[in-house]
Amino acid sequence: MPDITEGQPAPAFDMATSDGGRVSSAALNGKPYVLYFYPKADTPGCTTEGQDFSALADDFAAAGATVIGVSRDAVKKLDRFKAKYDLKVVLASDEPGEVTEAFGVWVEKSLYGRTYKGVERATFLIDAAGAVRRVWRKVRVKGHAVEVLDAVRSL
Repeated sequence: MPDITEGQPAPAFDMATSDGGRVSSAALNGKPYVLYFYPKADTPGCTTEGQDFSALADDFAAAGATVIGVSRDAVKKLDRFKAKYDLKVVLASDEPGEVTEAFGVWVEKSLYGRTYKGVERATFLIDAAGAVRRVWRKVRVKGHAVEVLDAVRSL
C-alpha cells in the first residue's frame, strides 16, 4: 500500500463523475484541489461529510480549489446521492479501485469482529503544482471540512 506523504507528487487519476463527466489530475493542473475519500454514498457519516463540504463549496471556489469526493460507488449511485442531498461538490467514481489503491486508502477494516477491505476516510490537499500539501487520515467528520478550507486558504 502506498504511503502518500506531504511534498510528493500526487498520483495521477482520471475518473467518471456523477454528472456524466470526468475529472482528472491533468485537467486540474495549475489549480489546487481537495480529494476526500469516503467509504459509501448515502450512509450517515458520508452524507454528513458531503453536506459539510457542500456548505463550504462557495468558500472553496473563492479560494480557487475544487473539492472532489471519491468512493468506489457506481456513477448511478453517486447521481442519486448527489441529487438526494443537493451536494455541491464533484463526486467521482473509482469503481475499478485504481485511485483508492494509488492513494493508499483501500485498507483492511474491522467491524463486529469481521475483517474486510474498505475505503479509509481520508483527505488529500493537492497544490497547483500537483504536490501533496496536506494529508488527513482516519478522518473524523465533525469540523473536518472547515479544517480543510483553512488549509486551502493557507496555500
